[in-house]
Amino acid sequence: MAELNENIFNQTRTAHQPKLKLWKYAGLMLTYRCSAACAFCYYRCSPDKGGLMPVEIAISAWQSLKRLAGQAASVHITGGEPFLYFDRLAEILSTAHREQLTPLDQLETNASWATDENDIREKLDFLSKNGLKTLKISWDPFHAEFVSADNISRLKSIAENVLGENRVLVRWAHWLDNPPDMASMTQQQKNELFAAALRKDPCRFTGRAEQVLTPLATQKPLGDLACLNCLDSILNAKGVHIDPFGNVFLGQCSGIIAGNICCAGLEELWKNFNPADNGIWKTLAASGPAGLLPLAQEAGYLPLVAYAGKCHICAALRRFFFDKQIFAQIIGPSECYRDSI
Repeated sequence: MAELNENIFNQTRTAHQPKLKLWKYAGLMLTYRCSAACAFCYYRCSPDKGGLMPVEIAISAWQSLKRLAGQAASVHITGGEPFLYFDRLAEILSTAHREQLTPLDQLETNASWATDENDIREKLDFLSKNGLKTLKISWDPFHAEFVSADNISRLKSIAENVLGENRVLVRWAHWLDNPPDMASMTQQQKNELFAAALRKDPCRFTGRAEQVLTPLATQKPLGDLACLNCLDSILNAKGVHIDPFGNVFLGQCSGIIAGNICCAGLEELWKNFNPADNGIWKTLAASGPAGLLPLAQEAGYLPLVAYAGKCHICAALRRFFFDKQIFAQIIGPSECYRDSI
């Protein structure tokens, strides 16, 4: 397990200054492909996307996280929709179990595949035998556009029977009390429901949400957000997400590449990550997303009068930079910025 003083940024900090936390969790994004294209999706996943994480990358990341965080290492698998590639998922878990890596903490799914009871039981039996701690089922009005509530209820019921209630989590379960009938709604009615959902369960306005949901959210004047930096968010992220191509995203900051697991292990990426001397990260740490506005305006960006938060500013600017190929080595991949690639 690494020590905090092994990171080059931390070595410049005094005893009383906040340090970059150890990355103790890793979310392995098996694929960008998904059976849904939810309006809030941080990674703009959809049925048209691709990518499939090789077993070698998944195991390498798992091992690397264990070296970095020791027994505190926590891995979860997400997507896209991991169950679209259950054979690859099974191969990764079998290998991790055989090599006695830390158990899989969570597996996320939207339950679109959960139509046949025997198939569900077979898959859950395998997952349980290979160390899965928690099955996390995603459910809210955004998913309800694409996945039937019957699927959610079916998977939840069978999973609680096979795994036990304490190993099944529905995000957000309260929407199951009165499932929305999205098929019968007009777009205006959907927007009203989405706006209510945002008030009840706030999300980050990155990925697809930056374009689709921000008009439905409460707006704040740019001046009120200009003073908000991201230093605390960067230092306290405590983990990363890794996409099918090995790109490493800090915390929930999709589309800002902190490194690539194919080039260096997580422990090396963490040790060498320096937000005070690292391009776009330096600006975000010191001045927040608004600090990127002068460069964007020089390239032709027209700022809005108000935004739904600093993540909205960041995502809007990064999408602009992506189109202009500014910070091209850091802002990507295209899957995070375009619905069609």
